[in-house]
Amino acid sequence: MKKTVAEILPYVALWALVSSLAYASDPSPLQDFCVAVNDSKAAVFVNGNFCQDTKMAMANDFFFPGLNIPGNTSNKLGSMVTPVTVAQIGGLNTLGISMARLDFAPYGLNPPHTHPRGTEILTVMEGTLYVGFVTSNPDNRLISKVLCQGDVFVFPIGLIHFQHNVGNTPAVAIAALSSQNPGVITIANAVFGSKPPISVDVLTKAFQVDNNTVSYLQAQFWPDNNGY
Repeated sequence: MKKTVAEILPYVALWALVSSLAYASDPSPLQDFCVAVNDSKAAVFVNGNFCQDTKMAMANDFFFPGLNIPGNTSNKLGSMVTPVTVAQIGGLNTLGISMARLDFAPYGLNPPHTHPRGTEILTVMEGTLYVGFVTSNPDNRLISKVLCQGDVFVFPIGLIHFQHNVGNTPAVAIAALSSQNPGVITIANAVFGSKPPISVDVLTKAFQVDNNTVSYLQAQFWPDNNGY
């Protein structure tokens, strides 16, 4: 039996309500923070960029050369990350993807870090890498594996992870990330190299060590191996 419009209308209204709730969510931010202001004349970058007129787009807006060039690994970490994000390719803006080349000297390390805005999928092109990530509280379980050429591994968004060349030859990997601006927080740099420094009292209690140990760590030079 066919239903009348009056009989169907409540179902349509319910569907509209459910649909609006399903889509009524904030987009994921592509910057660390955005301070609200009441000044309508205050110019801001939304997700870090303005958009140009589409009629002005050229091939070079979607192009990045040189990912075949090895990164300079002559640093304390023995690694270098060459990013290809919206900062390098303006045409990536709003597309939600990026990538990077990772170069490792023998036994080089990409130290524990997180990407607050992107999941990473990594493919080993050369060498052997020991990789892993740590799950969130309360388990903090390490999930790790040794990867060889052609192997692929995924690091879920926001989780602390690392890559270590466990071979005596250079290693190369290519990573793809689910954000045009995934960001990176290197744990040691952020905790012990912040400007101004985090209070020694905070760090001694957090890490259960003495003041001298914290002061020693804060006095170190924490190298940066990436261009994010």
